[in-house]
Amino acid sequence: MTVDTNNYYGNISISDNSIRIVAGYVALDCYGVVDLVNKSILDSARELFKKEPYSRGIKISHIDNRIYIDVYCILKYGVSISAVAESLRKSVKYSVENFTGMLVDAVNVHVVGVRV
Repeated sequence: MTVDTNNYYGNISISDNSIRIVAGYVALDCYGVVDLVNKSILDSARELFKKEPYSRGIKISHIDNRIYIDVYCILKYGVSISAVAESLRKSVKYSVENFTGMLVDAVNVHVVGVRV
């Protein structure tokens, strides 16, 4: 699927996979995030054959010109979960809005586990 927008430059189409890669790169760059993981085992089996580790654990959906992002992550042991989740949410929202030029309505952070 693609996200489509119109502006004075013309029609712009951005694939969900490119948004997923940007969001995954920013998420892994945040302090306290150890890894991104898939929500289900079926998704994990599909991701074994893909070469892009940054798109793992990111789910993109869009309605009209609004983007909704779900991030499934593992955090570092000893960090404040709420602080890392808030930082992750703000960073992903800013980067995707800057990349696409569209509004990100929600970034949902799902902490799947904690790693020592």
